[in-house]
Amino acid sequence: MLSRLKIPKTILWVINTGLVLFALFFIFRFITFFAFKPPGISFDDCVPSFALGVQYDLRWISIFLLPVILFSYRRSFSPFYSARNKRIWTWYLAIVTFLLFLFFIADMVSFSYNRTRLDAGAMNFVEDPGISLNMIWQTYPLVWILVGLAAAIICFKWALNKSHWQVINLTDGKAIMHRRFPFVIAAIVLGLFIYGKMDSTPLKWKDSFALKDSFKTYLALNPLQNFFSTMRFREPVINEKGAREAFPLMADFLQFPPRAPFGFKRTVAPHSTGLESKPNVVLVICESYSMYKSSMSGNVLNASPYFDSLSRKGIFFERCFTPHFSTARGLFAILTGTPDVQLFKFSTRNPEAIDQNTIINNFTDYSKHYFLGGDPEFNNFEGLLMNISNLQLHTEQTIPAPRINVWGISDKDLFMAANNVFKAAKQPFFAIIQTSDNHRPYTIPATDRDFEKKNVSKDSLLANGFESLEEYNTFRYADYSIRKFIESAAREPYFHNTIFAFIGDHGVAGNATSVYPAVWTTHRLSDEHVPFLIYAPYLVAPQLRKETVSQIDVLPTIAGLLQRPYDNFTLGRDLLAPDKKGNLAFITNTAGRIGIVNDQFYYVKSLDFAEEDLTPIDTTINYPRRVLDSARKKMSALTNAYYQTAQYLLLNNKQMP
Repeated sequence: MLSRLKIPKTILWVINTGLVLFALFFIFRFITFFAFKPPGISFDDCVPSFALGVQYDLRWISIFLLPVILFSYRRSFSPFYSARNKRIWTWYLAIVTFLLFLFFIADMVSFSYNRTRLDAGAMNFVEDPGISLNMIWQTYPLVWILVGLAAAIICFKWALNKSHWQVINLTDGKAIMHRRFPFVIAAIVLGLFIYGKMDSTPLKWKDSFALKDSFKTYLALNPLQNFFSTMRFREPVINEKGAREAFPLMADFLQFPPRAPFGFKRTVAPHSTGLESKPNVVLVICESYSMYKSSMSGNVLNASPYFDSLSRKGIFFERCFTPHFSTARGLFAILTGTPDVQLFKFSTRNPEAIDQNTIINNFTDYSKHYFLGGDPEFNNFEGLLMNISNLQLHTEQTIPAPRINVWGISDKDLFMAANNVFKAAKQPFFAIIQTSDNHRPYTIPATDRDFEKKNVSKDSLLANGFESLEEYNTFRYADYSIRKFIESAAREPYFHNTIFAFIGDHGVAGNATSVYPAVWTTHRLSDEHVPFLIYAPYLVAPQLRKETVSQIDVLPTIAGLLQRPYDNFTLGRDLLAPDKKGNLAFITNTAGRIGIVNDQFYYVKSLDFAEEDLTPIDTTINYPRRVLDSARKKMSALTNAYYQTAQYLLLNNKQMP
């Protein structure tokens, strides 16, 4: 049919190639839908995502094919001019397809891990290529993936050659001339596809967010569009004017004195109930410790019975949220008291933001320790930790224990090494223990023979938020490691005068509907919901705290337990202060959204365009319109103020020389 129109050979070949690429994009989106769709979403619900996805796919297919058209405007550059040109263009398209498949594979890995499309945040891990590749090697069947990738490229190159010969056979003897006008038309058509819309404004990345659902948005985008669109957000944004305008609202929330001057440093006086015994502090940052997967949430799979028993003997905050998803951002928020609001690049990787104040430096007469089973250079943890004065690092390089995987030694061995240091301490200590086993590749040491794995049906795992039996048993192993640590510590004299604090570094996206309202799953609050426990059986009385709190409140709360003043520099608050008002946590994510969750609502708004959503935490309550409108207005203003202030503090919370 097309040959009868006397369309030049090159354009016919480009059309055939474009159809093949379009089929690849469509198949990939189809696989993404069936592999990762959350409960309650049907194919019909996602038809708009597929329709918008066609526009994004045509854009990138056109970007790939436009060079062939432009160069072939001159006949001497056409793939049908010579065998040499044919080899050049087939190799060009084979390389393009190779990169396309790499993006598809990386996107599938990203989706399987954190339920988000591949974005510029992946560059954070490219900056640690050794550890990142090792994790992928130990987690995924990389050899078979590479074999499959090579086979796919070989097949595609074969298809290109076959298509080339088919075009020749179809057009041979039909006197089809190499006319330039069809190439101009083809270039214009591809240009329109790149522009994306028959409109005064081009197709944009943020157009996908009009679908108002995270999965539908990600499904519409393809990994190329999402990755390259988000690259521009890797640079920090500082808006001092915005922070100053937001200061009155933030000062009121933080309960500053009336007419306080702009600035966030304040000296906090001790409570009358503060401890005078100079207790030791052990802060345990628990890897990927989602609240909804734990026993404390009521999850029937009971993956953390020991932690649950500790929570009944300490001060337990059951509604704690991290500002973001990822270990690097969690460590940053805990140590600095500032949410890491730099999108798509960890502030631990930003030389301008790495110099930060931390409340830990108020513990001037304490020795300070940091324990990590792996390499502290990963995501530049070490650079952030250097803000802690006189810190002693204990890592895989100094702890005499075997490495079990890419993340270093086992959590149990890490805890035992920490206990050995603590029992030999001659002065009060402040220690951070950062675990890592509860993470792919989900390794449980065979040497821990007293740990028994459990078998649970796939349906039961999925219904209760676990993706696999390996993930479930590794979560149980994290609980086993904590039990071994506390039991060993309880036999030592230091235990009686020690505050143990446990906080998750972040949550994990997944199905939380068995234990929490739907908003945890549909709006991905499960990504940030973590347990926070202060356990000191000889020092503090048990409490169950139901208010909404934030990960940035950890250090001010610990410091507030001691009978000493301390300097606070940023946004964290002492959760046990008798005059504390307002219960909330600020949340941001790399989808370009910011929000606040409080005891009643989760409010979220887009940074790119006028979209906002207010969702009741308890959907069984029917709030009047005036209550919803009032909550939306107040939470919108506070969300913006929080974001502007956090941006400012990222680069203005410097340690004084």
